[in-house]
Amino acid sequence: MHGTIPAASSSPPGKAGLPLVLRLALRELRGGLAGFFVFIACIALGVGAISGVASIARSLVEGVASQGRTILGGDATFSLIQREATPGEKAALAAQGQVATVATLRAMAVVPEGAALVEAKAVDGSYPTRGTLETEPTAPVADLLAERNGVWGAIADPVLFERLDLKPGARITVGGAAFELRARLVAEPDKIANGIGFGPRLILSQDALRATGLLQPGSLVRWSYRLSLPPGRDTDADLAATVEAVAKAVPEAGWDVRTRLNADPRFTSNILRFSQFLTLVGLTALLVGGVGVANAVTAFVDRKRNAVGILKSLGATGGTVIGVFLVQVMAIALIGIAIGLAIGAGLLFGTAALAGSILPLPITPTLAPLDLGAAVLYGLLTALAFSILPLGRAHDISVSGLFRDRIAPDRRWPRARYLVAAAAAGIALTALAVVAAQDRRVAMVFVGAAFFAFLLLRVVAEAAMAIARRLPHVRHPSVRLAIANLHRPGALTPSLVLSLGLGITLLVTIAVIDRNLSRELHSTLPDRAPNFFFIDVPSAQTEAFGRFLAEKAPGSALEAVPMMRGRLTELKGIPVAEVKAAQEVAWVLDGDRGITYAKALPAGSSLVAGEWWPADYRGPPLVSFGDEAARGLGLTVGDTVTVNVLGRTITARIANLRKIDWRRLGINFVMVFSPNTFAGAPHTELMTITMPRGADPAGEPRLLRDVARAFPSVTSVRVKDALEAFNDIVGQLLFAIRIASSVALLASVLVLAGALAAGHRARVYDAVILKTLGATRPKLVLAYALEYGMLGLATALFGLLAGSGAAYFVITRIMKLGFSPDLASAASWALAAVVVAVGLGLGGTWRILGQKPARHLRSQ
Repeated sequence: MHGTIPAASSSPPGKAGLPLVLRLALRELRGGLAGFFVFIACIALGVGAISGVASIARSLVEGVASQGRTILGGDATFSLIQREATPGEKAALAAQGQVATVATLRAMAVVPEGAALVEAKAVDGSYPTRGTLETEPTAPVADLLAERNGVWGAIADPVLFERLDLKPGARITVGGAAFELRARLVAEPDKIANGIGFGPRLILSQDALRATGLLQPGSLVRWSYRLSLPPGRDTDADLAATVEAVAKAVPEAGWDVRTRLNADPRFTSNILRFSQFLTLVGLTALLVGGVGVANAVTAFVDRKRNAVGILKSLGATGGTVIGVFLVQVMAIALIGIAIGLAIGAGLLFGTAALAGSILPLPITPTLAPLDLGAAVLYGLLTALAFSILPLGRAHDISVSGLFRDRIAPDRRWPRARYLVAAAAAGIALTALAVVAAQDRRVAMVFVGAAFFAFLLLRVVAEAAMAIARRLPHVRHPSVRLAIANLHRPGALTPSLVLSLGLGITLLVTIAVIDRNLSRELHSTLPDRAPNFFFIDVPSAQTEAFGRFLAEKAPGSALEAVPMMRGRLTELKGIPVAEVKAAQEVAWVLDGDRGITYAKALPAGSSLVAGEWWPADYRGPPLVSFGDEAARGLGLTVGDTVTVNVLGRTITARIANLRKIDWRRLGINFVMVFSPNTFAGAPHTELMTITMPRGADPAGEPRLLRDVARAFPSVTSVRVKDALEAFNDIVGQLLFAIRIASSVALLASVLVLAGALAAGHRARVYDAVILKTLGATRPKLVLAYALEYGMLGLATALFGLLAGSGAAYFVITRIMKLGFSPDLASAASWALAAVVVAVGLGLGGTWRILGQKPARHLRSQ
């Protein structure tokens, strides 16, 4: 009835089917991979990105874990801010093992021609206890830092030499002491543990630090006591017991404790967070490539219609035919996956080589089977989800229908089994993306957005076809042909809209995010941002320092507030280690924070809940909390927080919540306490100066030098330099994002080329018939140009709106920044994509139009 002959086989299908399917599939593969190069490239790009990013992230995390002792300089570090450990606290540490001490602070390096901010590190005689400090020239650390003829030695980052135009052997002044720069710093084993600084490193001895006079009550100095456990008592269990024993021995110390098992939690967290973003970019490339998979499989089935007809005529069932083709498709997908894994391995070892020679990253190249297996699953599920429906269409089409499908394509839905299989593969792909994600909420949003984008693009394609179908008759033949091509049976509209739409949406999203981040960094600074922050101004010298600034920079605005450092230890009576904070405010609980006290509401703040305390308040301690931080920590007015300041534990009740405008770059704090809370506590002042408009730009370096000379204990931070350092970091991240996103964009271009190639046979058929009927090449080129142009413009409009919406979500909901629409830039990128698409389409069409009709007519 359907033009097929029943299979003549006495063997049960279950026994004979599988070997037959495999034999036929292997024979088909002998014909080569023609038509599948885009398919392979799409799978390889996505798998390569996912496996490479996962392997690099794991290698970095394991590198931190394996080199925890080197990073920390011991098995555990017990840190204090603004004060040294007491003799009792030092004894409690010494009872557990060998203790080395390191002090870090910001200071000013002064020379006759100027001054520069440095990140000073004062070490004891045992430094480094782990790893190797590399210097140029090479010499024992003790010799390089020793005092000679009243001048202390120091090791400096090459950046300091360049910034102050110095040579080895040059002298600088830090505080009240003179230093000779005896060596350049080449490699610092514990650099990552120190975090990101605003100045170059300067290493000196602790005796030299005391000679500078910078150790004043309340000075912002971090004292780190690095504990190395004795051999035979250094297991993980011993380490945990040691930390607990120290906490019990000196419970009020207020240590900030890190162990070798989690040497740098912030670094690890940031690596995992950034790797999730890059993994989602790789998954985007895979999903975009999935459209290329579908196009390639559709073209494959189209090329094999004669083979399908022959197989069915000889008695093959629809299931056998689909099995043969599915085995071929998945085998080719495995080739793409293998190439992708090789690309991922190349990314890993290339990054490891870069990290070893340039970046201070503790990377240990690791090809973890779990990560590679996840990448393989991503590739297989993508190939299956996007190929099963195009393959399934051939199951129920009769032999005569297959041959007739050339001019009257049958667009019926595949059988339910194929719909279920495609849905199951899609659900499995979604589950894998969510389960493997660091932040599952972001992963679910991504999956939902991807599904919604596919659905909307299908709606756009159907709408374009419906509109074209209802347009009035046009006399111009090229225009009429272009409109007819949009909605005719077998039209390329659905595949081209999907391919081009995904690419334009991604391109616009990246462009708008990039523009907003750049604008956020450069255009949202307040008109009156401070020129300098002055740290560690002794409270006894506040007035004198203020008079000095007024004399040196007349007409400038000055602001000063008391400043201390404190660490949150409890929220509502719950230890912070047990508090599950929102990811965006977890930094509030990580280590010590700047705190202050004030009689009046600070500038740049506005109350959103509660009331401010009276200026003469004398009751129990109160605190004002930033509203965003409070919301992320689950705090509200009336709750209590406990902080450890200078070894003293203070519990305060939240009196009000403030909305803080951080963008004004003025002085502000998450926590502001009532004035009576720290009565009599040693502290320093934090001051800012805002110079008048039109001030001489040369005045800033001059003021920096004068302050460093007159007040050597005061640290000056030039806002312009700090912003440039921050912009450099963000610029590097943006560059990484652009490089990663280019993978998805390349996949989009490949998919578009694949979609155009998938319609090659139909275009050749059309061109032959039309040229036989008298159509000229210019008229056909015009018709195809109009077709691609109309599709491109409709898709560009969608991509412009969808990409801007996606960028808005990322900027406002994930990055928590202000959003400014940039339609002009986005539209230019969208139109550029349309031009590329039209160019690709016409490039392929021009070759098609050069075909001789006679040869093709004879083959029909």
